[in-house]
Amino acid sequence: MKKTIIFIAILFFVLVAMLFSAYYIYLRNSFKKPLTLTFSEKETLEEAPKMSDSLSQNWWLNSGGVMEMDKGSARTNFGQLPENSRWQKLYAKTNSRDTDGGYYPQNIFRLVTREKWQDLDQQLYFNINTINMSASENRNESNGVLLFNRYYDGNDLYYAGLRVDGHAVIKKKIGGKYYTMAEKDILSGGKKYDQKDDPNFLPLRRWVGIRSVVTNTDSRAVDIKFYVDLEQTGNWQLILEAQDKGKSFGNAPLTDPGHAGIRTDFSDVAFQNYKIQ
Repeated sequence: MKKTIIFIAILFFVLVAMLFSAYYIYLRNSFKKPLTLTFSEKETLEEAPKMSDSLSQNWWLNSGGVMEMDKGSARTNFGQLPENSRWQKLYAKTNSRDTDGGYYPQNIFRLVTREKWQDLDQQLYFNINTINMSASENRNESNGVLLFNRYYDGNDLYYAGLRVDGHAVIKKKIGGKYYTMAEKDILSGGKKYDQKDDPNFLPLRRWVGIRSVVTNTDSRAVDIKFYVDLEQTGNWQLILEAQDKGKSFGNAPLTDPGHAGIRTDFSDVAFQNYKIQ
């Protein structure tokens, strides 16, 4: 009888310990501290073929050649790369069309967090210095500054952001195919995008904030909200909402944790005050 009581007591304490351990893990994952990148040290992050090859603890530069970090901000490459430099020569061979002979790898800038997130609140302030007037047909109205969410790989993800045609957009990419979940013109002033004559309606040389909030619902749907702070006041304005449920957008919702990050197209862009939690 005494041995039975001791066994039950030990079992009870083991179960309690397991419950506390599970609860601790839950709390740790549910209340992660914001990841704030101040870019305070002068550093150049170079593109890496795989995430595991990245020299940054927080970031993987998937595309774009180089990323400069200094004095509290970060930026894509600005201007033309030197002739016969490493990334100029590589992009001249692999994607000369979109990078104008390899001189502008920032035309296809893709920056991805190394950590994965499920429900996340992500924000960024950006400042476009220059729109690169490439002759590539891929320089079009769908270009812009965008936040990756639930990034599984380059073909499966959500993104939300501002496009050069002045539209705010929430999209899903599944199996390499894009689905527009929500879209609204907020910056064009009624003008129509034209690749040559009106190639950009985004503000130039001033800071603009974008923010996306992505959450799973009890019904296994994914809710996505997109906010902007056009005047850098700290007041976020809700612009778009969308829900991915069932097979409304190509396939089942992307409910598992994925990476986050930043995409820019055919422009020289600076970043600051990136936060995610």
